[in-house]
Amino acid sequence: MMSLPSVVRAEYRGAFRIQLTFSDNSEATVDFQQWLDGPVFEPLKDPAYFRRFFIDGGTVVWPNGADIAPETLYDAVQATRSNPALQRTVPTRAKRRG
Repeated sequence: MMSLPSVVRAEYRGAFRIQLTFSDNSEATVDFQQWLDGPVFEPLKDPAYFRRFFIDGGTVVWPNGADIAPETLYDAVQATRSNPALQRTVPTRAKRRG
């Protein structure tokens, strides 16, 4: 059975955007504003609170227990990588040598 890649790195990129890197090395900057609906996500509308995210269980989580399903984030990364219009918001980043 094939397992879903998990979030291994998350870096704040301004507004409600987070640069996500998955265990399969897929990465992109994703705008989370689209998911900030409902009572559990209300605190995340405050940019200072939004920046308090951390990684737990392979996904992005906030102190109040709010999270986004890792498969949703993975799909968003894949869509961003395949759509040039969405890539315009991704900051240019030099590739690491390794």
